[in-house]
Amino acid sequence: QVHLVESGGRSVQAGGSLTLSCAASGRTSSDLAMGWFRQAPGKEREFVAAGLRHDDLIHYADSVRGRFTISRGNEETVYLRMNGLIPEDTAVYYCTADIPLSAVVVGRGDYWGQGTQVTVSS
Repeated sequence: QVHLVESGGRSVQAGGSLTLSCAASGRTSSDLAMGWFRQAPGKEREFVAAGLRHDDLIHYADSVRGRFTISRGNEETVYLRMNGLIPEDTAVYYCTADIPLSAVVVGRGDYWGQGTQVTVSS
């Protein structure tokens, strides 16, 4: 089992920046893929970004590419740096993890955090 806890969500004005963090505990490993999804009110959960710690294979949703950056602190942490925030980025952001990366990217990872709210005001 892997336990995930997100932090860093808050309210911010459009154009601002924010960094989300996710800490994993339990049966982590260097092969653990970690990523982020988000869910806006009335919408389905959507992929944001995901990657592995030990290589440069990183995936981004088109809607965030160039504005968001995912990075790994170590095998147990993942960050999401969000720049140029727009109101459409308002959502609950969820951290997810599993092996392999392909499962995480399509939202089929077994492990999910409880979510952290990001609100972007215009």
